[in-house]
Formats: sequence, C-alpha cells, structure tokens
Amino acid sequence: MTSTKPLSPQTSEDGYNRLVQITENNNKSLSLIVGGVHCAMCIQKIESALKSHKAVSEARLNFSTGRLNIVWDGSEELANTFAATVKKLGYTVTPYNPDLEKQSDDKENRFLLLCLGVAGFAMGNIMLLSVGVWATSTESMGEATRGLMHLISALIAIPTVLFSGRPFFKSAYRALSNKQTNMDVPISLALILACGMSVFELINHGEHVYFDSAAMLMFFLLIGRYLDFLVRRNAKSAASDLLQSFNGFATVIEDGKTSKYLISDLREDMHVLVAAGETIPADGTLIEGKSSIDTSLITGETLPRPIHTGDKVHSGTLNISAPITVKVDAAAEDSLLADIVRLMEKAEQGQAKYVRIADKAARLYTPVVHSLALIAFLLWWGLLGAQWQDALLIAVTVLIITCPCALGLAVPVVQVIAGKILMKAGVLVKSGDALERLAEVDTVIFDKTGTLTIGKPALAGEYDAEHLGIAASLAQHSTHPLSQALLKNYKGPFVNVSEIEDAPGQGLSATINNQHVRLGSRKWCNVPEPDADVSLSEVCLSIDGQQIETFRFEDQIRPDARETLDAMKQSGMEFLLLSGDNQGAVKQAAELLDITHYKAQLSPIDKAEHLEKLKEGGHKILMVGDGLNDAPVLSAADVSIAPGSAVDMAQNAADIIFMGESLSPVQRTYKIARNVQTLVKENFALAIIYNCVAIPLAFCGFVTPLIAALAMSGSSLLVVANSYRLTLKS
Repeated sequence: MTSTKPLSPQTSEDGYNRLVQITENNNKSLSLIVGGVHCAMCIQKIESALKSHKAVSEARLNFSTGRLNIVWDGSEELANTFAATVKKLGYTVTPYNPDLEKQSDDKENRFLLLCLGVAGFAMGNIMLLSVGVWATSTESMGEATRGLMHLISALIAIPTVLFSGRPFFKSAYRALSNKQTNMDVPISLALILACGMSVFELINHGEHVYFDSAAMLMFFLLIGRYLDFLVRRNAKSAASDLLQSFNGFATVIEDGKTSKYLISDLREDMHVLVAAGETIPADGTLIEGKSSIDTSLITGETLPRPIHTGDKVHSGTLNISAPITVKVDAAAEDSLLADIVRLMEKAEQGQAKYVRIADKAARLYTPVVHSLALIAFLLWWGLLGAQWQDALLIAVTVLIITCPCALGLAVPVVQVIAGKILMKAGVLVKSGDALERLAEVDTVIFDKTGTLTIGKPALAGEYDAEHLGIAASLAQHSTHPLSQALLKNYKGPFVNVSEIEDAPGQGLSATINNQHVRLGSRKWCNVPEPDADVSLSEVCLSIDGQQIETFRFEDQIRPDARETLDAMKQSGMEFLLLSGDNQGAVKQAAELLDITHYKAQLSPIDKAEHLEKLKEGGHKILMVGDGLNDAPVLSAADVSIAPGSAVDMAQNAADIIFMGESLSPVQRTYKIARNVQTLVKENFALAIIYNCVAIPLAFCGFVTPLIAALAMSGSSLLVVANSYRLTLKS
C-alpha cells in the first residue's frame, strides 16, 4: 500500500511536493501528466534528465497515457525540482488527476480540430487560385496577374501557418528556449523555410512560390498530429479506465440519514448504501441485504455471484439484484481496485527489451535528421549545381520525412492493447517485460493444490442422509475447510447438539441424543488406518467409539485444466508437476491431466533444485503456483503466474495474476504474449523499412514536401493499425 497526504483542491506552481506518495520501501513517488510528448525521443530525453539526479531510482513515462512516474530516496521537496526539470525540457507538467486528464484531452481535441479546420479552409481557397496559376504560363496570364494571385495566396497562407502551426511552433519554442530539441523543431523549421522562401520569391518576382504547398503541407501534418492524438487517447491504458471507478459519489448512511460523499473521501467503518445497478465504491463487508454481484471487472468471471450478510465485496464490482448496505473496510486508495491500478501502471511503464531499443534510437534522431537535411542542401546546391530554392525544398523534405514516431509507437500501443484484453479476461500483468519473457518459455512447472485444482475441497461420493445430517450438525461449529465443504453438501435440517468441544488439529466432539459423537481424524475417532495409500482427504464420524462413516473429499481439478494443457502442448510446451502433496493425490491429478513428469512430497528447496536443473539445461521456465512454498520458485523462474486465490507472498513474487476458477487465462496469456512479440517485431520492421526507403528517396529529390508529410503520418498509422490486429488474433 501507499500513503498519501491530503491535498487541497488547488496545487500551486511549486507545490508538487504535496502530491508525493510514500511507497512500501519508504521511498517517495510522484505521478505527473506530461504534455507535448509525441515520440520516443521525448520519452528518452525526459527520463534521462530525471535519472541524472542521484536520488532518482526510477523514472518512466508512459507514452500512451502521458503519465510520468518518478521514484526517489530523499526529500519530498525534490518533487518540485523534478517538475521544473521536465518543464525546462519544453514540456507541460500538471498534477495527475483523471478528471483533469479528461479536461486536458478535450481541450487539446478542440484546439487541434480548430487548427485543422482553418488549415483545410485556407488550403482549399489557395488551391483554387493555384489552379489558374499553374495551368497557364506567365506570358498568357501576365506577370502582374500572376503576382496578384501569389500575393492573395500569401495573405491567406501566412496567417494560416502562423495560426494553425501553433501545435508545432509552441512545442518547438518550448524546447529551443530551454536549449533542447524535439521532433517539432524540424517540422517547424520546414514550415518556416517553405513559407520564407515563397515570400522571398514573391518579393523578387521569382518562380519558386509555394504558398499552396505550404498550406497543404500544414493541413496534412495536422491530420497526422490529430490522428496520432486520437490513437493515443483511444489507447489509454486499462488502468485509466479503471480509475473512472473512483469518480462520482457514494450514498453514506449516518445517524439514520443518507448523504452523498465523494468516493475518494470514503473511509473505514462508513456504512454505504448501494442500490441495484450501482457499482460498489469501496472494499467492504455486506452488513444488510442479499443480492448478486457482477465481479467480471475484478475476477474476469462472467456469471453473477450471490452474496449474503458477512460476505466480503470489492470496489469496482456491480450490484445487480437488490439494495445492500456495505461497511467500508478500506479507503478507496487502499482498495483492491486501487492496487490493481497501481500494478497495471507499473507494468505499462516497465522497460522491455524493445522499449530500450526504441529509446536508444530516439537519441540519434535529432543530430541525424538535421545533419541529413544540411548535407542534402549542401550537396544539391554546392556540388550538383541545383538552384538554392530546389536544394532547400529537398532539405525541407528530409526534415519532414524522417519520422521517429513509428518507432516510438511500435511497443507501447501493443502493450496497452494487450493489457486491456487481458484485464477483461481477468488477468493482471504486474511486470512490464513479463509478456516478452513469457513468449520465450518452453517448459511449464505446475503446482497442484490451488493451481491445477481449485484449492477448495468438495465432498466425494454418496452418503447416508442421516449420517450426513449428524456430521453437518457438528461441522457448522467449525471453520475448518473440510467442515465447510461438508456443510455445503448438506441441505437438510440440523439435529440438536450439546456439549460441543473443539480439539485443535483433531476434530470436534459433542453429545447428540445422549450419545457421544466425534467428527475428525481417524485417530480422534478411533478408526484404523487404511491398508492402501489414500489419495483423498477424509473426515471420520464415530458414535460412542464406533465407526459410523468416513467422508472423503477431493480437491477438484479446475474445470478447463485438461483443455488448457492440451492447447499449450500444441505449442510445443513441456509440463512438469511439482507438489508437496502425497504421492497418491499427485499421481491421480497427473493421470487425469496427462502429465507424464511429476514429483510428490517436495519441499520448497526440492522445487527450487528441480527448477535450477532445468535452467542449467537451457530451458526457459514458466512457474504456475499459489502456495507459500511456491514463492521461491515463482521468483526464480524466468516468468511466473499465480491465481488470484494465492497467498500474498506468492502474488507478490508472481509476474502475472489470473482471477477465477478457470485455468484458461494461463493459456490465453501465453498466446497473447506470443502475438505481442510477433506484432512488436513487425512494427519495428515496418518502422525501419519506412525510414530506410523514405530517407534515401527524399535525399535524392524524388519526394516532395507534401508527399513527405503524408508518408510521415502514414508510417505511424500503419504501425498503429498493425498493433490493433492483436484484438483480432486474441
């Protein structure tokens, strides 16, 4: 958990220290929204500047959401320094707030649409004038008329470029004023050079007047920028979607009256009334009413779950049937949903191998693109004897066509889409490179109890109804899992029980109809041990020292376990079952699931030794387990998955957590991981091929600035479109 100091509604320019959170390791954490981030170079620049501070241990900017997370060891006042550092690089910084983020998105949407509309209107009018200019010669039209046409075009184009070019000019100015550069610097330079040359030619009655091209260039650059904005907004992380669950109001019952509270202001022990159709606002306990809830947001289960008084409920789940009253157990920021959001954001900000490659490529962008443009100008003008106007147009084309955006989008868009798909399937990815590592595994180690099985014992076989009623009458006084399983299977009336005693580790005793009744272990009930090894758990019932019944329980195999393992086998996966359970139970589970290699009665050390032997043999290992004894192996494996029912230590050690009673999320996550890696590689190939083809063509003068603008936007859209194929493949 993290603790947060209360915030006032307004945060001053130097008040970022008030947004600091304290992590579990007593480090400081700060989340900000950074504006003006358009490529991998921006991300690399911001992260490098922050990591240059000795106190900073982590600085990661999420490209799709614009959320910057900084972790450091030191004074909280450093938060102001970090915010100022980002601002000096030429980017805007605002406190992280879902509502402010939405307002910012809406404002940027209106701004870009206005710029795009003005540019489109101006381009249409200039093109009407240009048709007459370029369709006739100077002699037939007359120099004065042609000059007038160019002058009218200039009067339309120059104000349009100054107005509609603001998305590029503002960003470039902020960067340059802080002695930095970004991708908008070459774009702004290209627009200024194109207009400047046209003005020079207009004044000197030259031929190279390209106001129509400048307006059209502006229009298509803005189309690319707007489409890029839409893609990033629509590809917001699933964590951002979940955060909307913290918005709005909850109905709190105080002194018999109801009042509205912000969900973010809910605190422990408050009583909240949740109407049918409303989302439960905080983790809590049902204290009044009964209903059914949709837990798909948390567990991925599609069927509603009935709830009764005393049941635990989680924030983000939907109350379906009837009004209920819930006592809040944890504030909104400490709820299960909040933990999921924090884990998802941490995973999305993690640096996979391909993210690191994109970051390194971004460092080369600024020096390379400006050097290429300058070389192109000098080569065509100085060595090949072209007119300086033609050489300048080629340099402008090189400035525009060299695009790092596709490279910057190659990984983040796929990761965010994968996160959304998996979240809807009840799978939480905690580590940023977990899917990358999962795609490379060739061997899966499974634990049995709670992993391949549900982890909840169920009564096996048919039993005498009278005997079952007596046993259930005792079992209702115990919280032991086997007692609860026995109770779950009995629907009849209970008999009168007196003088109940609980012998820890042995069982229960009581008096029924003046008879001494015991329910528990064989030894407790004076039942002899069986001759053969019994694979099932059991509870014995005796009356006055005589054996009456032995109830056997089985830990049910997850309903789709066999189907899941068969699907993974088709991918060439090898399986190994390692369990601390007895030989009979492990053998039975292995045979049911067609697992050839299995080991029983293993300690955590034994499991770790088996893992190390496999790794020494060159295998990439996926560990799937849920128990305390699995935590060391989950940590040591190449990648690990734990069910949502796992103990806290196992969940903390695992890279991925899946919810519900199905095992299919393991196979689906593996399939998505393979698809993600394929798409990331394809995206990198597309980005590299684009630049390898486009730059030489522009350098050789085969591409106009207009085509360059279309190509630059097209390369980013191509990468994004390819990334969205993940929704079809999954």
